[in-house]
Amino acid sequence: MTPPFITYSTFHRLGLNARNLNSLFNTTDDFELHIIDSNSQDGTWDYIQSLNDSRIKSKTRLPVNYGPIYALNYNLARRKPDQYFIVLESDVYFYVPDWISRFMKIFKTFPEVGLLGLSKAHPYPAYYPEVSLQERSGVSYLQLMHTEVGNVLDFVPGQCQILRPELINLIGYWSEENGYGDAELSLRINKYTPFKAGYAIDIPIDMLQTVPCATCEGSRWCICNRINLTCFDLRNTKHKNESFVLTHGWKYLECFKELREGKRTVYCASIHDPESYKNHLYHMDWALENFNFYVSNAN
Repeated sequence: MTPPFITYSTFHRLGLNARNLNSLFNTTDDFELHIIDSNSQDGTWDYIQSLNDSRIKSKTRLPVNYGPIYALNYNLARRKPDQYFIVLESDVYFYVPDWISRFMKIFKTFPEVGLLGLSKAHPYPAYYPEVSLQERSGVSYLQLMHTEVGNVLDFVPGQCQILRPELINLIGYWSEENGYGDAELSLRINKYTPFKAGYAIDIPIDMLQTVPCATCEGSRWCICNRINLTCFDLRNTKHKNESFVLTHGWKYLECFKELREGKRTVYCASIHDPESYKNHLYHMDWALENFNFYVSNAN
């Protein structure tokens, strides 16, 4: 099997990048790592440039932050057709080195599963939407049961997700037209494809949101003054996902209205893949407006 494609997206938070990439490099399973930095200004890019693990296949620095969906789809467009696609955000720390194998065991046992992820972890409160325990041949996972438009808690969160290649062939990309990310993806999969989505339950992680400057593994690359401004402060001032939803949330509702009415298929196209929008509905004006929101507000 072609090693899975890991897209690791980052935007500031050098301290978390150093901590959590170090945990990723302890993984004993094979993978291809593609790091994409959305124009961090805290020394993160210099740190990334210093990494020389042989599993790193590309390092990309975007000239500006176009938002999380632009970065995700940039790498998804580069995936080989038979590759599983793993999404990692910078705040995930793995406690087990064989976490990819644990995911793959579920995919092998349950061919109907298209998307797997993990529940958010400490310091976030434990939360699952309505799920059902599925067991087969000694392997189990929690299947996501219900997703409805407008209920933005019923989804597999995007900090760590893995998608089956056959599912990607069917659904294409994360929707650039509505920009809702994990919430829209789980809904598309659960209601409009034959595949199931759910949670692995034997892969422990944490999701610390800060680390002390005194113990930061990336301190030698840090260019923040650390007194009035840390890499975490910098990221928080530029994190605009909530205000994006307030301004552009109508597109999420409109996309699913078009899907219900048969005006579009479950497949979403991407600006990174011109062939994808030749034969599929793609509101490029919506997508460009979404990207420009982040360019104007999150750089």
